[in-house]
Amino acid sequence: MHLRNWQQEVIDTFPSIISKYRRFILKAPTGAGKTVLASEIVERFFKDKKIVVLCHRLVLLEQLESALSKKHTVRKLAVSDTGQAFEGYDILLSTHMRAKDVLADAITKADLIIVDEAHRVSPNGKGYKRIIDDFDTNGKSDAWFMGLTASPERRTGDQRDQLSLAFDAIIDCANIEDLIAEGVLVQPVYRSHFVHDLDLGNIDISSGDFPVTKLASAIIKSSMIDYALRSYMEERENLSGKAISAWFCADVSVAEETLRQIELFNIKAAIVTAATPIKERMKLLASHERGEIEAMVSVGVLVEGWDNPHCNIIVHLRPTLSKVLWGQSVGRGLRSAPGKDKCIIIDVSSNWSTFGPVEKLQWSLWSTRGSHMQFMNRFNWIGEQQDGEDSDDIYLLCKNELANKSRCSHIYRKNEHANDTCPVCGTYAAVDIYKEQKLDSSLNESGLHRLFFKRVPKVFEKMNMSVWERLDKSAWKSATDNEKVFLSFCMAFREVSGDETKSESEYWDAALAAETSIRSYLLANEFWIKKQEDFDLSLIADGMLAGRVIRTLQAHYGISLCGRAFQSHSPAENERKYQKAIRVAERMAMLGCSSKDNLPYFKAADHMAA
Repeated sequence: MHLRNWQQEVIDTFPSIISKYRRFILKAPTGAGKTVLASEIVERFFKDKKIVVLCHRLVLLEQLESALSKKHTVRKLAVSDTGQAFEGYDILLSTHMRAKDVLADAITKADLIIVDEAHRVSPNGKGYKRIIDDFDTNGKSDAWFMGLTASPERRTGDQRDQLSLAFDAIIDCANIEDLIAEGVLVQPVYRSHFVHDLDLGNIDISSGDFPVTKLASAIIKSSMIDYALRSYMEERENLSGKAISAWFCADVSVAEETLRQIELFNIKAAIVTAATPIKERMKLLASHERGEIEAMVSVGVLVEGWDNPHCNIIVHLRPTLSKVLWGQSVGRGLRSAPGKDKCIIIDVSSNWSTFGPVEKLQWSLWSTRGSHMQFMNRFNWIGEQQDGEDSDDIYLLCKNELANKSRCSHIYRKNEHANDTCPVCGTYAAVDIYKEQKLDSSLNESGLHRLFFKRVPKVFEKMNMSVWERLDKSAWKSATDNEKVFLSFCMAFREVSGDETKSESEYWDAALAAETSIRSYLLANEFWIKKQEDFDLSLIADGMLAGRVIRTLQAHYGISLCGRAFQSHSPAENERKYQKAIRVAERMAMLGCSSKDNLPYFKAADHMAA
């Protein structure tokens, strides 16, 4: 089998990966060829071994069965199956809810468990929790638990439902920009509009995202669909070939209204939802792939497991706080095909300005409680690009009034078009989003970053180190819970490696090594940190200023730790140390620290025994 460059690199390094990790995720973009990679891994390293492949949807099972049956003896588990696993076959395909007794037997016998769309793994859910527990307690000691996904993150405040409890590491296999350069994927071209009359401010997001019923009502009352249709009609005329589009909607009512308006332009369109019978769905999708249906309007079924390489326009009609949903849906349009050199992404949901381009998304196995709240600011990503008002990354919002009395509302980057005129309407009637929305970064990471790199060298220069370096036990012993979080950050900055990392897995290896060192120190001295509801960046800022929350002893001792590292490392190394230290402090605050710690990388009982 001919492998792509990134697939061959994973195959070459796979022995090293499984020597370091027992539970890991292989991350690669949608369309990169993860199923082919999984088949090759089985063929090269697990031939004639027992394999379990899990996914959450029947349509994904069908695709996996087709791919893996070419070289292996495969059995797709039926709901009514009984008996022992692996009788007459080597690979068992199943959703996590099928024939639980057979699946439980298979987990104990498997040499490798593969989970497709691994971001769906819920360590605290009914299905996957049982599987993970079976693997940990009854699985073979030399077996592996391997996930495949383009978006390895669960944005949840439930600390029992974090991907880090199911997997130990993310292995970066390929990124979108490299695959575009190789011609595997095409370039996404974003057309983003801010719909002024879409009111999301009063919608309850305690669930972690906008509830679809409230969201659907707000969308239909707004001009969002009008913006989408106007943009679509303009973009389809500029394509070199026939337009083949996928429309992502919040619910059926939005999809039906969208379909009605599309058909007013005599465009052949159809709807698929979770309620569409599988045979009818496959028939419609086949017609869409052949170009007989131009616009496929969907509710929740095209985000995963659907691939039409000819799709060259994605229309996003679903505001979300889920970076996974945004990344997965846009990725569906990036597969390459003959005559296709780009995919137009029409976003009228403010997801581009909230999360940024999908090729720039960053992922983590662990998220904090309430971390989705930052995405309520629908200009979150744009604000992050401006580290102060003198930044070159300035984005403009066009306020030109059109003939139909609506605003153009296109978002575009300053200095990329002649005289900064809007590339959509051709006028200059724009405002600087950063200034207009007052995206002040005083309490975000950009503001803290500036304060930290300014204050530490200045304060450290005047410190008498012969005094402060002997006060570690006093600073920790008398520290409040907030002060312990601040000291954790400072200690992490001292401890963590400033070396450049080539992948997210290397990044987290370095960060967790520093965290382990801190936990070992605290355990040895019986200094405990109480688990907190949230991680407040202002605590670190307060410590830099010896302010109202962090007292002088803890503030100055912490700065003394950071100052030593400043002197002995380059600016680039200090930048990398700072970024990791923030993540470590966040974890220490959210997870706490006690003699009962039982984390994949730190088990307090083992350290106490040693």
